[in-house]
Amino acid sequence: MIDTILTIGSHSSLQILHGAKKEGFKTVQITPKNRVNFYNQFPFMDTVIGYDNEDEAVNKINEYENNGVLIPHGSLVEYIGSERVKRIKTKIFGNRNLFEWEANQKKKMSLLKYANIPIPEQFENPEDVDRMVIVKLPGAKGGKGYFIAKNKAQLKEGLKKLLDSKMINNIDEVIIQEYVIGVPMYFQFFYSPIMNRLEITGIDIRYETNIDGLRRLPADINVDPTFVVVGNIPAVARESLLPKVYDYGLSFVNTVREYVPPGMIGPFCLESVAKDSGEIVVFEFSGRIVAGTNLYIYGSPYSWLYWDEPMSVGRRIAREIKLALNMNKLDKILT
Repeated sequence: MIDTILTIGSHSSLQILHGAKKEGFKTVQITPKNRVNFYNQFPFMDTVIGYDNEDEAVNKINEYENNGVLIPHGSLVEYIGSERVKRIKTKIFGNRNLFEWEANQKKKMSLLKYANIPIPEQFENPEDVDRMVIVKLPGAKGGKGYFIAKNKAQLKEGLKKLLDSKMINNIDEVIIQEYVIGVPMYFQFFYSPIMNRLEITGIDIRYETNIDGLRRLPADINVDPTFVVVGNIPAVARESLLPKVYDYGLSFVNTVREYVPPGMIGPFCLESVAKDSGEIVVFEFSGRIVAGTNLYIYGSPYSWLYWDEPMSVGRRIAREIKLALNMNKLDKILT
């Protein structure tokens, strides 16, 4: 009998377990030992378990194989490792088959392309680059190692630095994308297989260093921008943009169902740029809860419209599990 929700101590674990407790579940935090004191201070955490290494973390997770559900977030694969995640026997909320797609930038962009969602032009060969581009590394690194190149020469120089620093083993690991000028907006969604409903749960903007800090400096100071995410800022979209974004979300759900069975389950994010023409270009997706949802622990302007009560994405996940339990449909949401 499922009665416990657990997660890894990082990213969005606070709202995940806070929401789980609100929905009546027991809560377990599995975290590096140096974070145990921090997480123990929160009254909604029933059990905080420290681990010394990633193999031990997997063993701790597997102790809840019979009565627990693990909620994945951006730190799970990035910190525990994709091979270890494959050894997790405890049921995972969402589609664990999507992890492999999300860890590979090229496969990730192919899903968006299959969904007929507008994406930036992508360059396979550095020699073909004829405009400003951004280079992205694989995995959920929070923007670490990303860089902008204004031309082919800067691109080659930046790629050489990544190779020399061992951040990548070869250039096939990165994605080279046209840099789209506009306002970044990260559209958060939740797809419910139980209710057969797609919900817009919030919007955020990533606060990145040092690209955001450069705005405060005189224009003549020459510093290369970096894109390491250190926080999130709330946003509300012009309402006329929402129908288009919602259609993107529906198309993405249908595409994941076709290419990555059993399909999209729970939270995901379409990371986008809104252009002055009104066009919205999606440059990436996250196939699970994103840290930007931490802004809305008491609910977002959009979640209130669906639920008329405080509904964080963490609580929305727990609500979906509770609905599935009551309807005997856990197989629809767990993998």
